[in-house]
Amino acid sequence: MTQHEVASHFGVFYNTITLWEKNKTEPGVERYPAITVFLGYFPWEVDTSTLGGKIKEYRYLHGLTQEAFAKLVGIEEALINGYERGRKKPLPKTVERLEHFLKSVPD
Repeated sequence: MTQHEVASHFGVFYNTITLWEKNKTEPGVERYPAITVFLGYFPWEVDTSTLGGKIKEYRYLHGLTQEAFAKLVGIEEALINGYERGRKKPLPKTVERLEHFLKSVPD
């Protein structure tokens, strides 16, 4: 595929593809679901053995920013960021709430 064809597929300008290829910029998380489908695999390394990793994987698969995910589950964005980075440990009640959400929402 040419850069023009790939750009058309993602709805971006062809020079955006060049920037992605040269690691000059990265696609926004809202493009991650389409990238995953296009490639046929999940290209990000995420430790899904942790709650933070499960959250990040969910966000990437659904094209959600931390802010959007936080609003969706009713938790502060700063906490989501801390969970993903492993810097914050959620209370047991919050763990239960998040795990229930992550299991109950269809892909």
